[in-house]
Amino acid sequence: MAVNKEQYIEITNALQHKAILVAVSKTKPAEDIQALYNLGQRHFGENYVQELVAKQPQLPADIHWHFIGHLQSNKVKQIAPFVFLIHGVDSLKLLQEIDKQAKKLDKNIQVLLQVHIAKEETKFGFSENELDDLFNTAGNELSALQNIQIKGLMGMASFTQDTALIAAEFSYLKSLFDKYAALPINERGETLPFEYLSMGMSSDYQLALQYSSTMVRIGSLLFGERKQE
Repeated sequence: MAVNKEQYIEITNALQHKAILVAVSKTKPAEDIQALYNLGQRHFGENYVQELVAKQPQLPADIHWHFIGHLQSNKVKQIAPFVFLIHGVDSLKLLQEIDKQAKKLDKNIQVLLQVHIAKEETKFGFSENELDDLFNTAGNELSALQNIQIKGLMGMASFTQDTALIAAEFSYLKSLFDKYAALPINERGETLPFEYLSMGMSSDYQLALQYSSTMVRIGSLLFGERKQE
């Protein structure tokens, strides 16, 4: 069977309503997504705009679509009408484009800021210094964005068997989440509406839960291994 029902039940039991399960369905057909939907799953994550745009009309309207890949500014408008949460926001320019497209639709779009926590240079994301600059020196630019909600942080741990390293990276991301969640963003002392700490995938989600992840992104455990991209 394309969808592993037993693994789905095991994972949802492990989450115990502490974290949202985002089923990563990239490269998987709509039938597989529908099968998992029929088991009760509602949050699905896609990495490629073209693939997400093709699948979305084929599937139930109450699915919460998460875009979890690296998003190019010129493709935001394709997913803006229906996306639930954009995970990988890694620049002020991208924030501004999402806000622009959301304003055209007269809606708000929820986003997560991606933080570079891994040792691999190929990973995307803000550094802590860049986040400090974003929230402190770029405050005027942020306050001008009226159609986005920064709902938290997302990060990807190093691809390694070293659980101590992964744990340290998750711990660091949690500390940043706490830091910026408490940061006043205007003279009234208001803070960002932080809600989601998106970290943990098939190989490390159980460790991520120990460091207060509220959203895990799991693909291969649910849908089986993918063909090499």
